[in-house]
Order: sequence, then C-alpha cells, then structure tokens
Amino acid sequence: MNLKFRLITMNFLQFFVWGIWLISLGGYMFTLPGDMSVRGSLVGSTYGTMGWASLFMPALMGIIADKYLRAEIVLGICHLLAGVCLYYAGTLTNANDLYYAIFLTSCFYMPTIALSNSVSYTLLSKNNFDIQKTFAPIRVWGTVGFIVAEWLVDLLGWTGNHNQFNFAAAAEVATAVFCLTLPACNINKNSDKKTLAQTLGLDAFVLFKDKKLAVFFLFAMLIGAALQITNMFGTSFLLDFGSVDAYKNSFAVKHSNIMISLSQISETLFILTIPFVLKRYGIKKVMIISLVAWVLRFALFGIGNPGTGFMFLVMSMIVYGMAFDFFNISGSLYVEKQTDSKIRSSAQGLFMLMTNGLGAIIGGMFAGKVVDYFTTTINNVSVKDWQSIWFSFAAYALIILVLFLFLFKYKHEENDIGLIRH
Repeated sequence: MNLKFRLITMNFLQFFVWGIWLISLGGYMFTLPGDMSVRGSLVGSTYGTMGWASLFMPALMGIIADKYLRAEIVLGICHLLAGVCLYYAGTLTNANDLYYAIFLTSCFYMPTIALSNSVSYTLLSKNNFDIQKTFAPIRVWGTVGFIVAEWLVDLLGWTGNHNQFNFAAAAEVATAVFCLTLPACNINKNSDKKTLAQTLGLDAFVLFKDKKLAVFFLFAMLIGAALQITNMFGTSFLLDFGSVDAYKNSFAVKHSNIMISLSQISETLFILTIPFVLKRYGIKKVMIISLVAWVLRFALFGIGNPGTGFMFLVMSMIVYGMAFDFFNISGSLYVEKQTDSKIRSSAQGLFMLMTNGLGAIIGGMFAGKVVDYFTTTINNVSVKDWQSIWFSFAAYALIILVLFLFLFKYKHEENDIGLIRH
C-alpha cells in the first residue's frame, strides 16, 4: 500500500477517534445524575484532565519510543489502552466517575498526538520524502477525520448517550491495529548523552530568561485557557435551546454536533491563509487578530440563537478558524524563529505545555466556575444564563487582548520572512 495513503489513513483515524467524544462529552455530562449546581465545574475539570495528562505523558511515551520500543508500536499500544478506558467510560452512569475515566483516557490518548507526528516524520524521511511539502496535505486529513466523527455521532443520535464511548472504543482498537501494521520506525541509536532535563525538554525553560519570550509564553498560557471552552460547553449551550418551544426542532438543537463542526471546517480554510498574513503583518498583528476573533467567538454565541440569531451562531463558527489557527500555528512558527536549533523541539514542547497543558487546566477550572456562577438550580434542575456566560468569556478575551497590545513588544519588518520556512 502507498506510504502516503497509509499515513493519511493513520492521521484520519488519529483524530476521528477524538472527534467522536470530545465535542459531545460536555453536553452528555449535563444529562447524568448528580449535583447540578456544580456541574459546570465538573465538566471544566474533566476537560482539564487533558491538560494534566499533557504535562507528563507525552514526554514519558516519547522517551519509551526513542529508546526502548518502536514509535508505531508505542502509538498502537496507547490507542489500545485509550480504547479500554473509553469502553469503561461508557459503563458509567455517574458524572463524578466519568472524570476519572476521561483522565485515564487522556493519559493514553494525548501522547498519541505527538507520536503520530513522529511516526509520520520518521517514515517520510526514511523514504526520502520532503517532509515540509508532504506532511501538511497528509495532516489535514486528521481534521477531516475529526469532522466526519462529529457528523456520524450526531446523525446516529449518540451525542447524549454512552454509545459515543462504545463507538470511540471500537474505533480506538481499529486504530491500534492499523498502527501496528505500519512500517517499522527504527529506535534512535544516537549515542549522544542527554541529561534527564534535556530528555524531558526541561532545558527549554531557559527561554524564560528572554523577557520577550517570557511574555509570549505567558500569553500563550492565558490564550490557551480559552481553547477548549467552546468544546466544553458549546454542545450543552445549543441543546439547552431545546427547552424553548420556538427552537426545540431547529437545526442547531437537533444537530448540535454538525453545527459545532462548522468550526473545524473553518479551521481547515484559515490555515491556508497563515503564510500570507504572517509575511504581510507579522506575529504581533496576527496574534491580535486571533484575540479579536476569540472575543467575537464568545460574544457571537452570547447574542446568537437557533432562530433569528442563527447567523450569529454561524459567524461564531467561522471566526473560530481564525481564532484557533492564527494563535496555534503562528505561535508555533514564532517559537521556531526565536529559538536556537539545539532546543527547537524542546521549545515547541514548552509552547504546547503552556497552551494545552497549563492553559487547558486553568481554562477548565475558570470556565467551570463561570458556568456554575451563572447557573440557577431548583430541585436539581439547572437553568443557565448563557448570555452572561459567553459575555464573561468574551470579556476575558478582551482583557487579554488589551494587555497583549501593551506588553508584547515585536517590530515586524516587511522583508522579515524568517517565520515562513520553505
């Protein structure tokens, strides 16, 4: 079988298994028995487990793949164990127990994101492909896989029940088997001795001595706190409109996952504009555009509804691509430009730690508290003031935007194309 096709399949499956449950998890947790007055905090903390897992598990599995067991085998084993955890999650009927199941799932799934990239890079390099030209068209199929999963779960009617976890578990097993059939990725025989700090990527923390980079990483963490908010509560927000007679049969309520998937479709389009906007405007302006888009993402949710405000919901989905891509991709390229090649990989790991690790943890805690604050619970039936919730998140993004304008110093030169590497 053609190598590129096999890697496309691997990337498709890699994110297909995540898309099955990531978007619908929050809404499902609100349907489970338990104390509804603190359910927002529980949902936020549950999504935050992905951040906790990202702090240590990718590095640990990376060490195993580098030194002891071939990367494609480690990748397959991680997917298999994640599948077991997801099957267990499907047997639970208590929201508090689901927290621990998702934490275990995250411990095995989050490392697969880096491992799948590593396997792709290794096999492409081994077969003399130009990685920079070849990988992007392969990786985009991961986003396609995520979108297809969202649509399938929605159309099958599984967003609000445990079938999503059974489906995800079966998909994880299939992904594990496929990964184990990939060509061998040789274990790194490099004889260079590395300290434990270098192996774990901790040597990149020296970058905090550079004031400009320290400020950037701080904002990366603060913006990272916003990345998962709509994944946590977007579905439950749309489903709550089902209690209103005028909206209960609307498309946004009946097909909430498909509605949210417009965000990922937008993401695939905006990623194509990054080389142009970075070269034209520079990192600071691109990050400002991203923050403006985050303000709009939340504010448009606040004023939207499935009826007369439907277009506001659609506009929120569209600006998500700009908000997410302009921050994640541009931020990664900025880190690459500003760091020495000797610690470039560690620097990228630090960027991910600040955004998907610490940022995700802080974001989950903060978002959950906000949802609970604007929730009124009577006889264990909760009513959420979604407009105040989304406007609070928009205000948070606006504050970060203002601070970024004044605190992050970067002068863009018209001929500065160092960010765009060919």
